[in-house]
Amino acid sequence: MFVYAKHALPVRTHNHNENLLYFMISIFFNAFGNALTVSLNLGSALWTASAVNFTALTSISLSIILIASGVLVVIINALIIGKIDWHRIIGNMIFMVPFSYLIGMISTYLVAIGINELPLIVRVVLDIVGVCFISLAISIYQRVNLMLHPCDDLMQIIRFKFFKGNATVAQLVTFSPPIVILLICWIDSHQLYAINVGTIFALLFQGTLVGVFDKTVFPTLKHQNIDHGQASSQSHKHHGLNV
Repeated sequence: MFVYAKHALPVRTHNHNENLLYFMISIFFNAFGNALTVSLNLGSALWTASAVNFTALTSISLSIILIASGVLVVIINALIIGKIDWHRIIGNMIFMVPFSYLIGMISTYLVAIGINELPLIVRVVLDIVGVCFISLAISIYQRVNLMLHPCDDLMQIIRFKFFKGNATVAQLVTFSPPIVILLICWIDSHQLYAINVGTIFALLFQGTLVGVFDKTVFPTLKHQNIDHGQASSQSHKHHGLNV
């Protein structure tokens, strides 16, 4: 159970309509946050940045790499939990495709209204706000747990299976594969693309922000449907209490 303002919060079950509302709110924040970071071009998220650099290294299209990396993470998730969960896998794939189009539409609109004509300091602040929105969205839809992006599902799995609900450590571990890819690309080409202030901020603070938002935004919303093969008994007790 979370502890907030020195008092235990009441635990109650959220019905399907409430969960759906929370999920829709999280999708809005995630799409808008990602669109902000994409349209401002001040640093992509680590998974996206690694895909951009791998494209530059291999000349394979970015779309193919993004889809392939998503499928690879789905396979890794299944290996970690020790079973093929078709409901989870289908949810991962459903999340990936239309969500990408939504980000594209919003980012195109933001560019069209002149977001890149704002002063640099304002754009930097907006980019950081975008990362915060992404972290908020991850916090909400991980707790609802209807369907997740494969990378966020990976973070959720290892968060509860290995790190007792600690979002900061789990996010850093989840970022390890794209960091390794970036290092390989840098060693080979001696240059990196799509790395900027937003990327660094996400690396340093995204996991911590997820843990903070777990406690402060919709604090009565607990992590639901955590697979017993995914979570240790100890992490069930914490339910994301650790930041």
